[in-house]
Amino acid sequence: MRYRPLGKTGLRISELGFGTIPILSGHVPVLPAYFSPDDDTAVAIMKKAFDYGCNFFDTAIPEEYGDAEYKLGRFAKTIERSRIIISDKARYYSGGEIYREVLRSTENLGTKPDIYFVHQVDEDNADEVFGKYGALDTLYDLKREGRIGLTGIASHYYSVLYRAALDPRVDVLQGSGNILERGMLDRISEEEAFREKGFILNKVYAAGLLIGPFTPGELIGGILEYPFSSALLGIGTFEQAETAFAKEHEQLHFSFDEVTDRLRNKFEPIACDRCERCICPYGHEIHTSFRQFNYYHLGKEFWSINKLRMDMEQTHEHCRSCADPVCMKECPRKINIPEKIGRVHELLRTYGNPSYEAIKKEK
Repeated sequence: MRYRPLGKTGLRISELGFGTIPILSGHVPVLPAYFSPDDDTAVAIMKKAFDYGCNFFDTAIPEEYGDAEYKLGRFAKTIERSRIIISDKARYYSGGEIYREVLRSTENLGTKPDIYFVHQVDEDNADEVFGKYGALDTLYDLKREGRIGLTGIASHYYSVLYRAALDPRVDVLQGSGNILERGMLDRISEEEAFREKGFILNKVYAAGLLIGPFTPGELIGGILEYPFSSALLGIGTFEQAETAFAKEHEQLHFSFDEVTDRLRNKFEPIACDRCERCICPYGHEIHTSFRQFNYYHLGKEFWSINKLRMDMEQTHEHCRSCADPVCMKECPRKINIPEKIGRVHELLRTYGNPSYEAIKKEK
């Protein structure tokens, strides 16, 4: 296992980290079914990863990750605590709420979290998080009191992560990316402000959807060129732990065209890398719609359709009537955005139609 500096914190963190979503048991409404190992098996899987050199374990509160937080706490008691880095997170944005969750997480883990993230920060809640008496203010106070080690902001949005990179109260960032959804990673690589912070990368496997078109080794090797501190991999079995951590992975480079060409063996992808430059004057998240289209064809049908149903009709109508498509002017990949939004809308319109489903099966 190789190790990288965690920004300017003085810590060295394993290049690959253990994401605990797959070890949860029971039902969590925001998540699909996972492996559901019992407590002893989950602890043994984490111990196997630790024996391979993994020293970073990431979890979240029970409402988000089920019982994974408790299982990680049990594992932490089986080894010398100083040999691992534990990060935890909660999707609460006010100071009072995040204070409550830090205390609860500390009790559930049975130990102080080394990093605590405000989770799923987006442009709608960022002002509350970063503002006076917001979650970040409270995390900063908790750090100074010694109740947590480091403060963190976790987001899927470049604008939020850039704001956090400029904020001296923030120690560590967590964002998403992989060899397909690389746009934000490319932007982070070019921006000097991010060098000051630790950066945790998630969604390397795209929630497992890119495994099949690519091997785990290709997905891991393909992101090693980026300047992250640790890349989180969802691990739910001994075999997955061995695949991820048993050997050092060779750095690979896939051009974006190579990635989309590989996906064309399965379907015709929308070639969006989610750089998030496609700002819509109506406020629609174009890149998210394209992501759901690709994820639908990669096997996450029900989840993707439900997401698209939230605003695709309005997005499609606005896109058809827009007289000044500034989104296309900013798109570095020159995507014909109205045409592709039409494809997404057509998918949603025909979903569940028996004749459409028959055609899809033939393909």
